[in-house]
Amino acid sequence: MNVETILLILVGAVALIAAIAMVVARNMVHSALFMVVVFSATAVLYLIYQAPVIAMLQIAVYAGGIMVLFLFVIMLIGAEKMSHVENLRWQRPLAFGLMAVLVIETLYLAATQFRLPAPIEVGSDFGSPESVGQVLFSGYLLPFEATSILLLTAMVGVVVLTLRREKTQ
Repeated sequence: MNVETILLILVGAVALIAAIAMVVARNMVHSALFMVVVFSATAVLYLIYQAPVIAMLQIAVYAGGIMVLFLFVIMLIGAEKMSHVENLRWQRPLAFGLMAVLVIETLYLAATQFRLPAPIEVGSDFGSPESVGQVLFSGYLLPFEATSILLLTAMVGVVVLTLRREKTQ
């Protein structure tokens, strides 16, 4: 077992433990912070697999932007209001039943159809920031610009709705 494999197992274990803690945490803020740990561990896994662009996007988009949004929503709504949700009696047995079905199905598929694909030869610059930028800004320039215009429109819409709401109050 080499260092890369040990690191992969350790980071995977951290991600798995944080994901379980995220699901079972009673406090919404703690759950959101465990989600940040999961996103960060996923970014480290991308770095182990030598995909630095995807790792940086994982940190910037998920651990940065989306988690800030989640924390703002939790703080605005109030975590204490969200913690008093009543569970229905049928939810827990249904969840355990679905989990059992998924585990059995996963074990069945792993036992019957587990075949490693042949390794694919990739270029030495595959996944590098330069090659991703070259593809993004040459072959996919129109979708990239359309996405940027859509995001700009959404930001302007938020500002307009916020100003309109402030005038009415």
